[in-house]
Amino acid sequence: MPDDARYQRGRAKLKQMLGELGEQAVENIARISPDMAHYVVEFIFGDIHCRSGLDLKTREIAAVVALVSRGGVEPQLRTHLHGAMNVGWSEQEIIELMIELAVYAGFSAALNGLYAARDVFAERAAKARISSAK
Repeated sequence: MPDDARYQRGRAKLKQMLGELGEQAVENIARISPDMAHYVVEFIFGDIHCRSGLDLKTREIAAVVALVSRGGVEPQLRTHLHGAMNVGWSEQEIIELMIELAVYAGFSAALNGLYAARDVFAERAAKARISSAK
């Protein structure tokens, strides 16, 4: 039986960290597998990300580092780059992180991360322009 408290805690943390993009990602997953979407919310966000051992900035940057290093997971990387910025990482810090990752994850992975970051920065700038024009 699902634990509604864990799920609700996970939804709140998902929204805090990833905002609208995270909610859209869960909806997309749910269209294919409602069970998988539930596991993502309940376990990743309701259990793991609600632990007290790390702050959200550290959790998001750990996700970005893992995704850049892994490669081939650009949709998740872009979502977590948005998340990193939502919890306080700046564009310059993310760029510096990609430079650092060139040493440990390789130049190709770091460049792919940098390109994903460029796209995220542009998306956020465009959204900010639209918001300020209203």
